[in-house]
Amino acid sequence: MFKKILIANRGEIALRIQRACREMGIKAVMVYSEADRDAMYVKMADEAICIGPAPSAQSYLNMTAIIAAAEVTDAEAIHPGYGFLSENADFSERVEQSGFVFIGPTAESIRLMGDKVSAKAAMIKAGVPCVPGSDGELPNDPAAIRAIAKRIGYPVIIKAAGGGGGRGMRVVHTEAALINAVAMTKAEAGTAFGNPAVYMEKFLENPRHIEIQVLADTHRNAVFLGERDCSMQRRHQKIIEEAPAPGLLRRAVERIGERCAQACRKIGYRGAGTFEFLYENGEFYFIEMNTRLQVEHPVTEMVTGIDLVRAQIEVAAGQKLPFTQRQIQMKGHAIECRINAEDPYKFYPSPGRITHWHPAGGPGVRVDSHVYTNYFVPPTYDSMIGKLIVHGDTREQALARMHNALNETVVEGINTNIPLHRELVVDAKFCEGGTNIHYLEEWLHQRGR
Repeated sequence: MFKKILIANRGEIALRIQRACREMGIKAVMVYSEADRDAMYVKMADEAICIGPAPSAQSYLNMTAIIAAAEVTDAEAIHPGYGFLSENADFSERVEQSGFVFIGPTAESIRLMGDKVSAKAAMIKAGVPCVPGSDGELPNDPAAIRAIAKRIGYPVIIKAAGGGGGRGMRVVHTEAALINAVAMTKAEAGTAFGNPAVYMEKFLENPRHIEIQVLADTHRNAVFLGERDCSMQRRHQKIIEEAPAPGLLRRAVERIGERCAQACRKIGYRGAGTFEFLYENGEFYFIEMNTRLQVEHPVTEMVTGIDLVRAQIEVAAGQKLPFTQRQIQMKGHAIECRINAEDPYKFYPSPGRITHWHPAGGPGVRVDSHVYTNYFVPPTYDSMIGKLIVHGDTREQALARMHNALNETVVEGINTNIPLHRELVVDAKFCEGGTNIHYLEEWLHQRGR
């Protein structure tokens, strides 16, 4: 096992990884930007190194500075968390070439799954069902593009091959709008991702967003850890996640989960990963794979009892998975609300000083957050300041616990989206379960928000 790990991230995930390291008896090295100098996890670290000023490009995205920090502290491995460099194949490659272990998949796997066209091709080959669409990148010929759209059937969605996080996509309802939409998405993709390639898929009207968590080691063992429902989202950004997904047949989940695990074995995947699907009319359609830990990983931990960060570290150290598929059991129900520093209905960021912080507690309640009273939320980074997670024996109990926990949580000095969460967890449709990915935006629109 590693003696020292460098954590190349910030915020609640940096603290989450640091806690796993402490539990495993591993020393944690924190890198931080000047904006995060006073962060609690920086002060708690065994060693901490400033790697640059506040802008991400000069700090958390600075590969040279991060690897240099690992060298001067004699770290053996680097954990990228999520976001920043976590799915950057070049970073993974440079880490390994510099003599460190990258706690995540190989650069080859990241490249394969990071390009949506090659990922889809790999999944089709592995027998994972995909959304009907173009066979790879769209050609330049407008007539050929129109023919592909006609074959698929409108509406269609144009997606950037190198996109992610809900960016680089455009829905097209008519042939008249098609060619212009393709051109605009190509231009945006080239600017945002350095790859202008786009592809086309059938746009599903009312799907749910279901994802399968996988774990794989370097000994060709791979398992799936159930599913999560992440349909409550706005502009493709998730707001609430839960596990298991309400109303899905266990047999159907197990069938798609085993295909995902088999796909991991076929591509030689290692570490934690997530297969994301659109689910409509009883069918799963693969859309992408995230080759990293997910923000919503705690709900899977709560229902399986498996520490995903610890598993990532053990797999990276060359250990075999300590359990088989048959030994994994889902117990109860878990829900996660992302707590963001933003206006709860207009979604404008709300950086600033937290004058009072009182997190919720009680049975089945977990708070993953790096903030504290008098903490300053910088304007430079993502607005998420924490995650409120609850677990109950049933979904009804989990919803009741979340309602209580949201009412107990106090954050003063800045705006947060807690008022939105308080409304959503008592919303009749959400409580019923099975809302689609458009529900939240329609809900907001109906209320003039």
